[in-house]
Amino acid sequence: MNPHAKLVFSLSLVLGTTITISSNHWMMAWTGLEINTLAIIPLISKSHHPRAVEAAIKYFLVQAAASALVLFSSMTNAWFTGQWDITQLNHPTSSLLVTTAIAMKLGLVPFHFWFPEVLQGSSLTTALLLSTVMKFPPITILFLTSHSLNPTLLTIMAIASAALGGWMGLNQTQTRKILAFSSISHLGWMAIVIIYNPKLTLMTFYLYTLMTTTVFLTLHTTKTLNLSTLMTSWTKTPMLNAALMLTLLSLAGLPPLTGFLPKWLIIRELTKQELTAAATVITMLSLLGLFFYLRLAYYSTITLPPNSTNHMKQWHIDKPTTISIAMFTSLSISLLPLSPMILTTI
Repeated sequence: MNPHAKLVFSLSLVLGTTITISSNHWMMAWTGLEINTLAIIPLISKSHHPRAVEAAIKYFLVQAAASALVLFSSMTNAWFTGQWDITQLNHPTSSLLVTTAIAMKLGLVPFHFWFPEVLQGSSLTTALLLSTVMKFPPITILFLTSHSLNPTLLTIMAIASAALGGWMGLNQTQTRKILAFSSISHLGWMAIVIIYNPKLTLMTFYLYTLMTTTVFLTLHTTKTLNLSTLMTSWTKTPMLNAALMLTLLSLAGLPPLTGFLPKWLIIRELTKQELTAAATVITMLSLLGLFFYLRLAYYSTITLPPNSTNHMKQWHIDKPTTISIAMFTSLSISLLPLSPMILTTI
């Protein structure tokens, strides 16, 4: 892709995200979401492979439908209440429609079908953008409207997302699809607590973004697209694979790693709100996710291929990439001791 075109699309992504997260009027938020969608589509289809073009079309259709629902719900709310302010979502039908639209944009169950397919058709860098940056504006809208949302609906969607994300990730062999189902599962954790503690949802999203960025950058460096390649990458970059194993275990939520912090705080918040049953169910469902993270960690470090590989060990990798991976990996593994300081922000 032309570097100038890539720069324009990247700046458009930043602009669209900024417009949405800083607006308090429904029309401006909708405009930001549309700019984001139009900017990411060329990045998805830039390889011109039929799979990439198919992914771009699927993404466009789903996002267009979700944007139409956002517009429809905001107009309905304005019709009945006379309010265009995002925080004044007082009409129950509008609230239901917004929840549906944002679930479609995020890939929450039962509107998750497009997400693994689109990630599989994209490159690893575009898949990283889809999993992190593109989720930020919809999460912000959920954050702003959290006091008006239906708790029962969100809890059902959250538990279904955690269940399906863990269950469907078990038999995948493509790393992008595994990370897509991991994203759906994490979104379930974010959605279940957003009504009771919206700041905790944002913190969970930030830490999820940090850990997922580390995993995607590592896979991009080792050019790993499936599990069989992951097995042979140990012989090329042993230290990077060891760091990847720790990041995956952090993403699974094992103590004493960073990923344990948001899960612990969410379980504590749900228990405080007397939702012990929901907390128990979603904790049990996280074991499904733990299984495929352990499988990825096992493939990346413990399993050696039965035959020798033709790869030379890569003692020197592209330096800027190495520095960013080192920084992200350190944060993905070692933030738990800072939890008292993090707790003061939520």
